[in-house]
Amino acid sequence: MSIRERLSGNEAVATAMRQINPDVFAMFPITPSTEIPQYFAQYVADGKVDTEFICVESEHSSLSACLGAEAAGCRAVTATSSAGLSYMNEVLYVAASSRLPVVLAVACRALTGPININHDYSDSMAERDSGFIQIYAENNQEVYDNYLMAHRIAEHESVRLPLMVCEDGFITSHAIENIELEEDDKVKAFVGEYNPENYLLKKENPLAVGPYGISPYYMEARVAQAQAMKNAKKVILDVADDFYNTFGRRYSFFEAYKMEDAEIAMVIMGSSAGTAKVAVDKLREAGVKAGLVKIRVFRPFPSEELCEVLSNCKAVACMDKSEGFSAAGGPLFAETAGAVINAANRPKLIDIIYGLGGRDFTVYAANSVFERLQEIVKTGDVGEVYTHLGQRER
Repeated sequence: MSIRERLSGNEAVATAMRQINPDVFAMFPITPSTEIPQYFAQYVADGKVDTEFICVESEHSSLSACLGAEAAGCRAVTATSSAGLSYMNEVLYVAASSRLPVVLAVACRALTGPININHDYSDSMAERDSGFIQIYAENNQEVYDNYLMAHRIAEHESVRLPLMVCEDGFITSHAIENIELEEDDKVKAFVGEYNPENYLLKKENPLAVGPYGISPYYMEARVAQAQAMKNAKKVILDVADDFYNTFGRRYSFFEAYKMEDAEIAMVIMGSSAGTAKVAVDKLREAGVKAGLVKIRVFRPFPSEELCEVLSNCKAVACMDKSEGFSAAGGPLFAETAGAVINAANRPKLIDIIYGLGGRDFTVYAANSVFERLQEIVKTGDVGEVYTHLGQRER
């Protein structure tokens, strides 16, 4: 039976970690993810877990320690944000290419510069091609639920890839919301034990981890890694189905909100989706066929599924909470455009960069985006494809 509680996103993540009881937690603090190891350290001190809790000298070291633990056959976790995630950059690629399923909690925060501690996705989007699976949450319940599913996905024999559980820094990480927690024994039964096939301490099958990839083998390793990311799509859905059957909350690659007959739509991620849904509801009351797609799984990107759900739309706005500096749009726009490029009924697409460094996103702002989409449908003129929303001169 679910337990009703009020928790912040960070405490929800730490609670999920406590229930799973990983073998190793290697930590280095950085705002706004610091509370996760703080809460977990208290669990260690109180004897609620028997995790090896390692305090290291940097984020590079925290993920490196997790890699060593995973290579030895342990279930390892850590948490970080912003520049901490960037400092892990080298090790992120090593983890993915070595097929070590570390689960990394990321409280997404703007990158320097100028220095900023508030939320956007510039940190996680900078690592979108590292080989990590990336799952995002709108609210604290989704953060908790995503973490419960994370190890099952990452450790699956057809995947074996590291995974980022992403929440919105301060907006989700520190805000306290009503949440349904699951009983410890049911969580343990759902997640299961980690039973790697091969690991350094398995004497029956000696191996090396992280060998030099000479030219005759490097590409084959990368192709195998790419196939594992493709395999993750089925595993994500299978685990989500089991989660629904066990706990009663349903998830998929994305949430299609009032998309059945939508003519205009917004593709968005994270907590901003809740704000945009209010705008959709108001438009629906006025007779406007508006909808919203909230992306939950960004890696692997659900291209075919997103293309299908957008196929009846006439105009779509992609909402990027990070600046790609491509002079052509942000990463969510690029992925969405790629998804619909060969669609028979391709909608007109625009990209909106918004919310950088914690800039507010309001119902009024969301409504202004839908008004622009309505104008595109009316005139057929897309206008400027790549624009910014919310800066002072506007």
